[in-house]
Amino acid sequence: RKAMLFLGFLVVFLGLALPGTQGRRIPRCEMVKILRQNGFEGFQGKTVADWMCLVKHESDYNTKAYNDNGSSRDYGIFQINSKYWCNDGRTAGSVNSCRISCSKFQDDNIADDIQCAKKIAREARGLTPW
Repeated sequence: RKAMLFLGFLVVFLGLALPGTQGRRIPRCEMVKILRQNGFEGFQGKTVADWMCLVKHESDYNTKAYNDNGSSRDYGIFQINSKYWCNDGRTAGSVNSCRISCSKFQDDNIADDIQCAKKIAREARGLTPW
């Protein structure tokens, strides 16, 4: 009985002590509002619907999304790549055009993600990098 109680306590403690691997999933309607407020409607000829499709398929609206591509990695809600846009300290020859640590794209504050995503779209004149 004591062993089960201890095990239960341990599971609860670890659940609280360890950082979550699951980021915040931004609800669809909230994401639409965020994109509109940040000038994505018509930005580089794309609609908010285009951006919503991108965010859905890249990260499923998860702020902590991560994908290992082998030689580079994608981070955050827009899945911003470490080879060109951010520095993760692991990607050889990283350009870091957005001048930011990739880890900043995995927190719940997506203001810096938005700034970099707009830079990417501006330089590409659209969504081709995705």
